[in-house]
Amino acid sequence: METRNWIGGEWSTPGSGETQVRNPSAIGETVGTLRLSSGKEVLQAVEAARRVGRIWSKMTGAARGECLYRMALLLERSAESVAQLASSEMGKPIVEMRGEVARGVQLLRYYAAEGVRSDGDVIPSAQSNVLQYAKRFPLGVVALITPWNFPVAIPIWKLAPALICGNTVVWKPAEFASLTAAKLAELFADAGLPPGTINLVIGKGRLLGKALLEECGIDALSFTGSTATGLAIGAACAARNIKFQTEMGGKNAAVVLKDARVSTAVQAVLSGAYRSAGQKCTATSRIIVENAIYDEFVQELAAETLKLQVRHALDEKAYLGPVASEEQYRSVHAYAESARTDGKIIATAAAPDSGEGYYIAPLLVEGVGAEHALVREEIFGPIAVVQRAADIDEAIDLANRSVFGLSASVFTANLTNAFRFLEEMEAGMVRVNQETAGVEYQAPFGGMKGSSSHTREQGQSALDFYSALKTCSIQYG
Repeated sequence: METRNWIGGEWSTPGSGETQVRNPSAIGETVGTLRLSSGKEVLQAVEAARRVGRIWSKMTGAARGECLYRMALLLERSAESVAQLASSEMGKPIVEMRGEVARGVQLLRYYAAEGVRSDGDVIPSAQSNVLQYAKRFPLGVVALITPWNFPVAIPIWKLAPALICGNTVVWKPAEFASLTAAKLAELFADAGLPPGTINLVIGKGRLLGKALLEECGIDALSFTGSTATGLAIGAACAARNIKFQTEMGGKNAAVVLKDARVSTAVQAVLSGAYRSAGQKCTATSRIIVENAIYDEFVQELAAETLKLQVRHALDEKAYLGPVASEEQYRSVHAYAESARTDGKIIATAAAPDSGEGYYIAPLLVEGVGAEHALVREEIFGPIAVVQRAADIDEAIDLANRSVFGLSASVFTANLTNAFRFLEEMEAGMVRVNQETAGVEYQAPFGGMKGSSSHTREQGQSALDFYSALKTCSIQYG
């Protein structure tokens, strides 16, 4: 497969260069070819989106919703081929990838229904014979920059609310998810949206992102990716007064208290830390365990870690597959070497030889200080650090000792401790007796502190970002 631009309702092959996409599970296998766009093609995409915006924004919410329902049906019919391609492109195990595609279908249907729901509120007036109301209006052209770790769900949870609110879209996916993005664009091209409503551009982030931020007349930008890039995007958008949304890093803690059901906590922590090879912004990276059950918990977690199945992403039995790319492999491998040098490896599972694919054996580590990079920095790989806490006070303190604040969980049978954790934890998503990774599609997604620009994706909250609120007042009689 090779990528193509989808601009103004027409397919075109970008001409500024190309690169081969290797299967991270089997690096000798070529999955497809990326044809890279130029800054000129980004400008063309924004112009196409601006032109058709005059049509799309004037359509009724019900009509826009019908387009999203058709998008959902097309994705559902092609679910297996999309999942197979995405797993081959970025290495997520096929079982997880199928679940992600199903979530994309759910997201499209959820936001399609918004087309016939209320889009404002009547506000009482202090004057007689005055009708006053607030109503949502579209922003215009919205740029979406999406990551490789959720190549289907994250683009759709940006696309769907942007479209139902009446915006048109320019979408720049990550390089290691561009084949999947092109496949989605092919499907959505048959959904009956006016040509130019969705525009796909493929290429280097530093080039296309620069064009979007400095040259194009966009009205808003939503980004998911690294903290450094997100901060730079936020600064550039603020300088131009462009509405922006950035979802960035996490260093998520799972706290296990002495009254927790150990077996439940172990399975949730295992899944949160190692599924998708730890390549989730909500992955469990720190495990904070109360002293009273530390030894028991760590022993059981270590035993379960040893059983993990690290396999080719298309293997139905794979618990985790490879990391997504050579660049990602080098980064995570450096953290793994640091863990072996500076800490104590409690457990590691067997993995295929790295010469076959970008495989990193999952590691469970203890014995590193609170200021160590393994405790402070986002690794984005299958490495988890265990820390001791004397009691719940120290556990919460350790959990909050991070520049990030995306997700956190606590395992306890004590309601007082559970509610205290929910109240005191400095994170945008806090869970009790559940893993840190994941949130339901109808619930707001986002973080505090350095994890987010303080807006939320998904659920009703997404509509706040993709629309402008206008207060209207009319005197009659």
